Amino acid sequence: MVTLDAVGAAVERLWPLSGASSWDSPGLAVGDPASEVRRIHLAVDAVLDTADEAVELGADLLLVHHPLLFRGVTTVAESTTKGAVIARLIRGSCALLAAHTNADVVVTGTSRAIASRLGLTGQRPIEASTPDTGIGIVGRAAQPITLMALARALSDFLPPTAGGVRVAGDHDRVVETIALCGGAGDSLLDDPSVVASDVYITSDLRHHPASDARDRMLLGRGPALIDISHWASEWLWLEQAAVELRAELPGVEITVSELRTDPWDFAVVR
Repeated sequence: MVTLDAVGAAVERLWPLSGASSWDSPGLAVGDPASEVRRIHLAVDAVLDTADEAVELGADLLLVHHPLLFRGVTTVAESTTKGAVIARLIRGSCALLAAHTNADVVVTGTSRAIASRLGLTGQRPIEASTPDTGIGIVGRAAQPITLMALARALSDFLPPTAGGVRVAGDHDRVVETIALCGGAGDSLLDDPSVVASDVYITSDLRHHPASDARDRMLLGRGPALIDISHWASEWLWLEQAAVELRAELPGVEITVSELRTDPWDFAVVR
């Protein structure tokens, strides 16, 4: 019998909690460590839809990228969104565990998943904890590519979202050195590795940091920008996580959610 505690040990081997950022809260949020786990369902977010999906599939564990209990949660009353998610999981006998920044920093992490799809060579972390591990990735394209072609390549392999792929820079601009960070990455805009790159791909770029970065680009002092969906940028990692979990837990069924948990349903563009 594979217990939830044994799954936690496997998760620790793959994505050690020691790699998590100080502000993060990954790990087990819901569940009895002694309970049996026969099926694990993977998703980026623990939201009502993925909780319902996990329960309907008969999953014993919903393993997500984003921690549900985060940033000063003081109640899980069922009248709150987080409480409603937890209540549905508990009623469905489904545990909840998150692997967040501890899964970002490893050599098979979220940014590596994007970099691998782009075929980048000479990959190294932007914010390194070791020569091979850390937040973000910098690498080189197999051959120079225009911003338009790069944006289209991203659009081709990322799951579709209402926001699509947004670009700051001339569509004919040729780029070769590519920096990227899955998830929210505007905190890295001033990193020397990002500034020295030709283009920076990330998510959740806010107006003022993006505007300042765009002006630096126009002055020849920084990269072009590509903004992609936060959810889409990290959804790619789920398949890699599933492969690794199957190797660690051969007796456990692993499934991956294809539900879109990007918060936006549609966009109106003129």
